[in-house]
Amino acid sequence: MNKKTVLLYILAAALTACHPQQKQEYAGVEGDTVNGSPLPERQEGTSFFGSNVSRSQFPPVYFAYDSSEIQSSEEGKLRQVADFLKRAPNNIILAGFTDERGTDEYNRALGERRAQATRNRLITLGVSGSRIQTVSFGMEMPADPGHNEAAWAKNRRTETGVVK
Repeated sequence: MNKKTVLLYILAAALTACHPQQKQEYAGVEGDTVNGSPLPERQEGTSFFGSNVSRSQFPPVYFAYDSSEIQSSEEGKLRQVADFLKRAPNNIILAGFTDERGTDEYNRALGERRAQATRNRLITLGVSGSRIQTVSFGMEMPADPGHNEAAWAKNRRTETGVVK
């Protein structure tokens, strides 16, 4: 192994130690409801990356490191989505993503918490929870493949897919 590979292994081990693994349970989830709002049935033939889902209509909602809290700077983006959903009959899929730091399990759970936080905020803005599906891709499919803070900041996000 070269020095770069060894350093990457050491960095990965250190980052894993900084992020305790969590169970795949999500705050506020009980059965098929989240915070009292029923989760919608999965739509057959609907995939976040499918041809019947538009992913470019709304900008991503970004998150701080290791957080699923909606920042005040992102509220305007959520209001745009809520206003659209109040006027249009479409459903949406919210996909949560993370940066590359942490384990696969941890990042999948964090991506889910981000998608659920976004869903919950849209519900408080008057959108029916039955129109919002969530999915987590964790650290898979980064928006920026870089390995620095600038790239990581772009990867900590929730994207909105509008079902056509």
